[in-house]
Formats: sequence, C-alpha cells, structure tokens
Amino acid sequence: MLEVFVDAATAGTPKVSAVGVFIKGEGHLIKWSEYVGEMDNHMAEFTALVKGLELARDLSSQMVSIKSDSQVAVEAFDRGFTKNPKFKPLLEEALRLSEGFDYCFIKWIPDSQNRAADDLARTKLRAHKNK
Repeated sequence: MLEVFVDAATAGTPKVSAVGVFIKGEGHLIKWSEYVGEMDNHMAEFTALVKGLELARDLSSQMVSIKSDSQVAVEAFDRGFTKNPKFKPLLEEALRLSEGFDYCFIKWIPDSQNRAADDLARTKLRAHKNK
C-alpha cells in the first residue's frame, strides 16, 4: 500500500501557494513539491490532492491511502462532489485518477501528522518568495 500525504502552503497578498506530496510504501520514499502560483489555500489543497494521485499512479495501481489535513478536500473527495464550482474541475480530476487504483481512500489527519508534506510545501513557498 502507498501512503500519500498531501498539503499546501499559502501566504501573502495576493495569495500565492505551493504544494507538497510525501509518498511512502512499497519500497518508495518520494518527496515532491511545486510552486503553483496565485490561488487560495483550498484550491491549492485540491491541487496537491491531484498531484499526489498523479504521482501515486506512476508507482502503483493497487492500494492507495491519501492523507490530508484539508477537511474541505477530504470531505469533497469522500462525497464525490462539491457545491463550489471553483473546486469542481480539480475534484473531478482527482476522482478520475482514483478510479485507476484497485482501492483508493482518503483520510483527514491533523496538521501534526502531516508534517512531511507541510514542510515540503512551505519550503517551496519560501524559496519562491526569496527569489
């Protein structure tokens, strides 16, 4: 089973964001981050979710456990829908990607259990701001 931890970091005015993905399991230990530009934190969390699923897809097609500290993204993924039209395209992409796994589920975790992905996102955001 792959454990996929996803998180986003957002700061400033205008709000700019970076995302981090930490994957472990099945002999893998992946640390990935990317600056994603101007967007609010919720959009960045959905972006991190999609990227985590894309990265996991390249490693396995079996069991994937996604972990996020974003209640908005976790609840939308669990329900399979969102009322917010802004999140809908990213949610649809995440759901489409999840169909490529034999078993894929998501779980909300507190910030304290998502440090690896959080650190990746924050480090990338700081690096971009210091350019």
